[in-house]
Amino acid sequence: MKVLLDTNVVLDLLLDRAPFAEPAVKIFSMIEKSEMEAALCATTVTTIDYLLSRSLPHSSVHKALMRLLELFEIAPVNRSVLEEALACGMKDYEDAVLAFSANLVGASAVVTRNTRDFRDSPVKAVDPLEFISSLN
Repeated sequence: MKVLLDTNVVLDLLLDRAPFAEPAVKIFSMIEKSEMEAALCATTVTTIDYLLSRSLPHSSVHKALMRLLELFEIAPVNRSVLEEALACGMKDYEDAVLAFSANLVGASAVVTRNTRDFRDSPVKAVDPLEFISSLN
């Protein structure tokens, strides 16, 4: 099974955002142990860089990004992804891009805290806690 993590789940871990960090830590642990395949949308990496750079030293941000690149497949954003995201009817374009990027790499789910924004997604969305429960 391959999942794509939404930006909010990655930031929950990196910024230790309670109470959301705990499920994110569990998911990352499974990824680190190669218990599942996981991807990040290319736009997630640049968004994380932008947000972390506002509060952390460059060296810390660089280290975090390098670790993400080691752990995750990077789902590309190409013209097709952008066009499909525009045409799909999802209200949040950024989430639509993420969903079609997930579809491109064959992800079976997008793990996100805002599942309601993925109603018209080509890939099902699942909350981090529900995702962890489904594995047991």
